[in-house]
Amino acid sequence: MRFKVAALQFTVIAASLIFTAAANARTINLVGFGDSLMAGYQLPPGDGFPEKLQSALKAKGLDVAVANAGVSGDTTTGGLARIDWSVPDGTDGVILELGANDALRGIPPEVSEKNLDQMIARLKQRGIDVLLVGMMAPPNMGADYAARFNPIYRKLSEKHGVRLYAFFLDGVALDAALKLEDGMHPNAKGVDIMVGKMEADVTNFVGTISTVKK
Repeated sequence: MRFKVAALQFTVIAASLIFTAAANARTINLVGFGDSLMAGYQLPPGDGFPEKLQSALKAKGLDVAVANAGVSGDTTTGGLARIDWSVPDGTDGVILELGANDALRGIPPEVSEKNLDQMIARLKQRGIDVLLVGMMAPPNMGADYAARFNPIYRKLSEKHGVRLYAFFLDGVALDAALKLEDGMHPNAKGVDIMVGKMEADVTNFVGTISTVKK
């Protein structure tokens, strides 16, 4: 009889633990906020960075949804203007990727830095974690411009205490076979490379969110 009672108690406890774990489990909601590099310029549906990143994370057993809030042609000024309404309530983290178009247009790096600074501050005020994604000025902009533009991401990461992924096009920027005919945007294979290189950083980012917000 004691054995049956003990077995019953064990079953009840186990069921309780399973129910509690299921109740606590939740989807981590991320938003990929950026320009055409995030939006998936000229790529078929499902081949953009947010979509492929979500698939890679789910394949690792992570319950993560990655929304695509990329807008082709967007600058940091445009991003600042839409950051509040493009990132919905309930978002846990934002992968913030902007600045490439600023550099292509020769926008003063000080303007880009100020805009990114305000975007990060607004997201943090809403309790949304940020993974900042860096860009690099194109060579044709000259060494002086690059010296002013390239460091802004590291500076902002340190100022706000947010994670930084140094260069979004790492592994792709110098390989024509991984880009579209325009020589600027990644093709589907290029996106695969980007996801593969960034997956570990995003996984750590998600882990931080899960730990802090449980």
